[in-house]
Amino acid sequence: MSKRIIRQLNADLIDQIAAGEVIERPASVLKELLENAIDAGARQVDVEAGGGGIRLLRIRDDGHGIPPEQIPLAMAPHATSKITSLDELERVATLGFRGEALPSIASVSRLSIRSSTDGDGGWEATGPYRAGQQAAPCAHPRGTTVEMRDLFHNVPARRKFLRTEQTEFRHIDRMLRRTALSRFETGFRLSHDGRVVRDYPAATTDARRASRIADVVGKGFVEQTIEVDTSRAGLRLWGWLGQPSIARSQADWQYMFVNGRAIRDKVVTHAIKQGFGDVLHHARQPAYVLFLEMDPAGVDVNAHPAKHEVRFRDQGKIHGFLSHVVSQALAGAAPTKPHHAEFAAPASTHAAPAFALGGGQSGLRFGTGESRGLYDWATRPVADNPVDAPQVNPDTGELLTGASEEAALETSPVVESPDEATVPPLGYARAQLHGVYILAENAEGLVCVDMHAAHERIVYETLKRQRDAGTVPSQPLLVPLDVSVSEREADLAEACEAVLAQGGFELTRAGPTTVTVRRVPTVLADLDIASLLADLLGRMEQEAGAGRELKRLSDERLGTLACHASVRANRQLSTAEMNALLRDMERTERSGQCNHGRPTWVQISLKELDRLFQRGR
Repeated sequence: MSKRIIRQLNADLIDQIAAGEVIERPASVLKELLENAIDAGARQVDVEAGGGGIRLLRIRDDGHGIPPEQIPLAMAPHATSKITSLDELERVATLGFRGEALPSIASVSRLSIRSSTDGDGGWEATGPYRAGQQAAPCAHPRGTTVEMRDLFHNVPARRKFLRTEQTEFRHIDRMLRRTALSRFETGFRLSHDGRVVRDYPAATTDARRASRIADVVGKGFVEQTIEVDTSRAGLRLWGWLGQPSIARSQADWQYMFVNGRAIRDKVVTHAIKQGFGDVLHHARQPAYVLFLEMDPAGVDVNAHPAKHEVRFRDQGKIHGFLSHVVSQALAGAAPTKPHHAEFAAPASTHAAPAFALGGGQSGLRFGTGESRGLYDWATRPVADNPVDAPQVNPDTGELLTGASEEAALETSPVVESPDEATVPPLGYARAQLHGVYILAENAEGLVCVDMHAAHERIVYETLKRQRDAGTVPSQPLLVPLDVSVSEREADLAEACEAVLAQGGFELTRAGPTTVTVRRVPTVLADLDIASLLADLLGRMEQEAGAGRELKRLSDERLGTLACHASVRANRQLSTAEMNALLRDMERTERSGQCNHGRPTWVQISLKELDRLFQRGR
């Protein structure tokens, strides 16, 4: 076997290796140069591409420019104006800071830089950097133009891995659109082979910001969003959440920025999806454009040369904050169909719903206030015929009987015109279709409600409120159960004993690999306790995770109970019953989706109905 000799690599080879970490394709070049332009304070950035960015990529900005004596130095390895010390690196607030982009680009292409700091004349230099190189005078307005030609002309093996010009330009287009979302105050223009493809003027008003988001993400996203702006404990999250109804099969409508930097991070992605919780189907991906602002010292952006990945110094804090803000934003969203966001949701209430199901009965019953909880298992039978069932005033929620019921229904708002200002968001019921859907009329037109899905959400949210209002109900096991686990899981169970007790579990460690269970939460009592505990401990990585896993398991069981306890299809409801369900939907958080992420109702406007029947043509 031949001996290997250690040698120091020459400068050209070092540059090629460094370029391989930073420059993958023309879009990688664009990303680095756009970041430099933004750091320079540019208010307008023009990008010109030729041949998919392989033949030409020219970026012109109107930033503060580069002094003439520093233009050649800008292409030197690890030369930067962004940081000067380790302390500044740990608190870096600029997009660029590594001093690798320009020398990496210069090592694999023909690079030139022209710049002016005052607009009275410019200077230019070409790469790669050479010691003692001087910039030459040229005509140039204030700002900087960086021109890259013939990417990978000197690295044929790398050039072979590039895709077609159309594919490479799509990556460039995607990169510019993502950057345009991160800086609304900056205008961007993109041209390809002499044709303007994108033109985003500076968005300084709400209307222009909405227009830019519509251009980048899609008009459908803008029309179906929830605005978020929450600050707490040195963190601020603002931006736009897509309604669950526009969730995607892929994560192509997800834009997350930390201190203005576009990132991909598993902690952030998981936290946001957890915030969507049980309003999102498990196979769908949420849509959002969100901006997280925080102390730069709390996030390490130096995790990867391309700076796509970041590391948070307190991941638990970030995860909890994002998940909570998203969950609260979705819970407070008004019960409206996308395109009709002007209705305001009534204040959330902890009172039991007016439309409720009797325990163990196939019929319906109605309660008022807190005196008749959803699972107040009354033994009084409820008539299967809804006509004979107790009725409720659809406006006030008061229980009606006899003559008062008849009089109330005759004068009920059910028969009032939906054009009145007092009409609630979901309007008043007019009919029931095939025992499945409720058809209601509101000021906008027609509302169609899936009564089972809607009632399922109402029951589920009520159960969760009851659970969260106090100690989780639990029951002792007739015979304590010994469960065999790994030593690590036994250690974890012992460390999290107090947290598990708050979740309804009473257990003690009986040996190195044995845990004894004496009490379990009532909602989980009919499950295989040994498998349940093993799964729970397997998912728990720390004490903070114990509470989350317990809540997740509890939510799953409550969701199942809500599904079974909700009104079934083919159940004939009276008008009062249908109106009571509509009013409960307006009072219930997340009522736009059932527990499985399916929509509970849709709005069809009068304009849409007129278009269907070609009225007014």
